[in-house]
Amino acid sequence: MKNFDVFNGDADGICALHQLRLAEPVDAELVTGVKRDIALLKKVEAGDGHRITVLDISLDKNRDDLIRLLDTGAYVEYFDHHFAGEIPASANLSAHIDTTADTCTSLLVNAHLQGAHLPWAVTAAFGDNMFDAAKKAALPLGYDTEQMIQLEHLGTLINYNGYGVTLDDLYFHPADLYCAIQPFESPFDFMAETDAFKVLAEGFASDMARAEKSEVAAETTCTVVLMLPDEAWARRVSGVYGNQLAREHPERAHALVTVLDDGHYRISVRAPFSNKTGADALCMQFPSGGGRKAAAGINVLPADMLDEFITAFQQQYA
Repeated sequence: MKNFDVFNGDADGICALHQLRLAEPVDAELVTGVKRDIALLKKVEAGDGHRITVLDISLDKNRDDLIRLLDTGAYVEYFDHHFAGEIPASANLSAHIDTTADTCTSLLVNAHLQGAHLPWAVTAAFGDNMFDAAKKAALPLGYDTEQMIQLEHLGTLINYNGYGVTLDDLYFHPADLYCAIQPFESPFDFMAETDAFKVLAEGFASDMARAEKSEVAAETTCTVVLMLPDEAWARRVSGVYGNQLAREHPERAHALVTVLDDGHYRISVRAPFSNKTGADALCMQFPSGGGRKAAAGINVLPADMLDEFITAFQQQYA
């Protein structure tokens, strides 16, 4: 029997898989990519009786390939918190999907495992910018303030590594970062004992210092649009910088627009913390857009649609 672990290359996908495999070790083929590479099931060729675990990628964006794999006789267990649409009816599909704004895939896996590896779920929730949910989930752990700050930083760094247009933008291929984390039951041991953590921490600090000098393209009392250049550091930092801005300005919506090498744009949207909704609906109005209610994006926005996007963004959060 062949196994596949298919997971988003961000903190939520990596930590969700890590929890599962700490609890249920399996020799599996790893299928992942940059954070925005979510049509991952198209990369899977499975047959009758094969088992596929899917973590933190939209079912709606993978529907055709999910049905294809189910039709071959493969068994699929699916954990996710993004827009799913209609879930296929199949005895071979076990779906754990919750799209409410204050949960993430790692928290769904944590519930499935009855808290067996909770510190990694907390790490992922911080990485997904769900600070309130992370702090609430962490209550049974009894961690002090310094320990919580460490998990927040680790989640942010793992998430930061997933952003980029191509794998060349990243410090680590997400599969390699997962493999670096895999031996560690404790996130604190991972931070203390690996070079990967140090590399990400140094890169993050450098990239964020550049991001804080970003150009403001449009601004209202309720929204701000920032422009980032066509450089690897900007592609890496766009998501985590958007998360930071959302926390610092909870009444304001943010859109970070990164220029691509062909003149088109990649966009990260963060709804206001005070109104965590609408980001997915906004982005799905445009080609290659999607995400969740509080945070969403557009992979490739045609250059001639930028003004239309800014108008729609400002109207959404007026």
